[in-house]
Amino acid sequence: MSTFMAKPAEIQRKWYIIDAADRPLGRTASKVADILRGKIKPEFTPHVDCGDHVIVINAEKAVLTGKKLEKKYYRRHTGYIGGLKEVQYSTLMSTRPELAMELAVKGMVPDTTIGRKALTRLHVYKGAEYAQVSQKPEKYEF
Repeated sequence: MSTFMAKPAEIQRKWYIIDAADRPLGRTASKVADILRGKIKPEFTPHVDCGDHVIVINAEKAVLTGKKLEKKYYRRHTGYIGGLKEVQYSTLMSTRPELAMELAVKGMVPDTTIGRKALTRLHVYKGAEYAQVSQKPEKYEF
């Protein structure tokens, strides 16, 4: 008996839609990362990009548990001296909730070419409207 190895040409990509309303941000992001990598498929192969497309709607209604809204910060550096930029998650969730979801998912996919390619298949929307209606995404329940 031999081990099955998925080939990139034989991958069938599906479209899933996930509603993030009233769900914890991190738990939603971990499930999205699994779908993007293809870990929910029985033919998952670690060295082949076999993930699916994911549409996340209602990102503004995602929940941060505990005191994360006040204590958690999104930090980045411009590269210049004194260029540290901080944004509190309460501000980030009210102004750019799509970025908060994308950052959470980005931290859960591997930092390789496969992970970067998987992130191109992620589409996050603030509200319930999305542009990929013609792909006929199926609702993913977890």
